[in-house]
Amino acid sequence: MRKIFLFTVILINFSTLTSVKAQDKGFGLGVIIGEPTGLSAKYWLDENKALDFGLAYSFVQSVNALSVHCDYIYHNYDVIKSDLRIPVYYGFGARFRVGNDSKNALGARGVLGILYLDEQYPFDVFAEIAPVFNLFPKTSLQVDLAIGARYYFR
Repeated sequence: MRKIFLFTVILINFSTLTSVKAQDKGFGLGVIIGEPTGLSAKYWLDENKALDFGLAYSFVQSVNALSVHCDYIYHNYDVIKSDLRIPVYYGFGARFRVGNDSKNALGARGVLGILYLDEQYPFDVFAEIAPVFNLFPKTSLQVDLAIGARYYFR
């Protein structure tokens, strides 16, 4: 684990030696902290649309499950007026959760969040809320909450 962290720090340091613009294109990889906690990936389709992925684990006692989600999201840059690039994003997708003791579930996921796109370095920081309407094996409503950051590869 220490080697992975060290490699990530070195990679980020080398990548910041060149001048880059805010990330609204390409592929980003990072972490999600919250419910659930794990890895986050994002692939920009154009300046306003992206695919957002998550592979995470829920540590809540009643759930304790591996969670995989994919969302199609839209970015609105006009909601927050600022010199910084802080779009609000929203979208929809699906979540599959696999756990012990029949805690498997497939659900429709809505997402609403806020994103900070750095103008100088290839990363973003985000916070989001995502209600999930589980469809199988039985209907229920859950909420995913997360903060996170992603590094963008060029």
